[in-house]
Amino acid sequence: MEQAQVNTKAKSSKKKIAAIVASIIAVLLIAGDWMASAMVYDENFNQRFESYEPLKRSVDDFDGLRRTRYQFSSDKGQKLTGYLYSSGEDQHGIIVMAHGFGGGGHNSYMDFANYFAHHGYHVFAYDATGNDESEGDGVGGLPQGVADLDYAISFVRDSGHFPNLPMVLFGHSWGAYSVSNVLTYHPEVKAVIACSGFNASSDLFASEGKKQAGNAIYAMMPFVRLHEWHRFGKYASNTALDGFSKSNAAVMIVHSFDDEIVPAEYGYETYLKHYRDDPRFTFVSFEDQGHDDYFQGAYADAFNSEFDQWRASLDYDPNDPANKERFAKDKAAYIDTNLDRKQWSNSLNDDLFKHFVDFYDSHTA
Repeated sequence: MEQAQVNTKAKSSKKKIAAIVASIIAVLLIAGDWMASAMVYDENFNQRFESYEPLKRSVDDFDGLRRTRYQFSSDKGQKLTGYLYSSGEDQHGIIVMAHGFGGGGHNSYMDFANYFAHHGYHVFAYDATGNDESEGDGVGGLPQGVADLDYAISFVRDSGHFPNLPMVLFGHSWGAYSVSNVLTYHPEVKAVIACSGFNASSDLFASEGKKQAGNAIYAMMPFVRLHEWHRFGKYASNTALDGFSKSNAAVMIVHSFDDEIVPAEYGYETYLKHYRDDPRFTFVSFEDQGHDDYFQGAYADAFNSEFDQWRASLDYDPNDPANKERFAKDKAAYIDTNLDRKQWSNSLNDDLFKHFVDFYDSHTA
């Protein structure tokens, strides 16, 4: 009897040890997956971005455009740089504009600011954390865009530097996600235009990851969401749909169905399922305009076509890593020689931007 009890206790002890070992292994595996996911995420999204120098815009490229420089603090105390763009004296609203991801700050959207400034609006555009003139060793992650926009809107509203006019938002890609999500915190916003955006911060990671790893990327997604929540808290928890549900702002959603950077399923199609019949929402779609081609006017289209022909005529392969530096120099020289900066900076899809202005006008009157 005593021997049987000893054997039973030994077996029980072995089971406990096995359970402890299994638990430790599980924890280590989970921790390892979390760390690996965080590393992949940071390699893609926690970088610093500078505007491409040969294509940087200047105020001198735009007739009659004025701007005033400001700095304000964001969520971690980092200083962000923004500019108030104006033209004329009869502005009837303020557009706060959030730029896209990976190309530097707001500089590549100065032509948008110029168009809106010449059609009745002040425009406040800023460089997000880790971009161009703003502080930050890196962006940190996609929810940082929502945090920065939250603080930018509060700065415009509360600093006393800006006229008390109706506020509307404009964003493209990362900026579109940000202007939609931030509605959770700013009921004062009257209208939003979101172009080529996505619903949740993890969507862009999933979209890009599927190209590399297929459906296996979904095994990483819980750890990506945990990583974002740990770093950004509430800003990572909310989605664009959350923002829409907590706001009365009018919303225009713009997307092209051949967008390979942000497929329509992550934004446009998701929103359409919820708000197809809601009069607050206006949906504008294209079939073959990619991530941002629908912004372009005639000169930009012509220049891009000529550039593609020049690229194809090179006597070396510009895609070969060995030719990277050579192509970078040749490309910069081509742009410097051939680009008419005045025409390029004022070449936008006029019909589309008139539609944007009409939309804003109807909600700021």
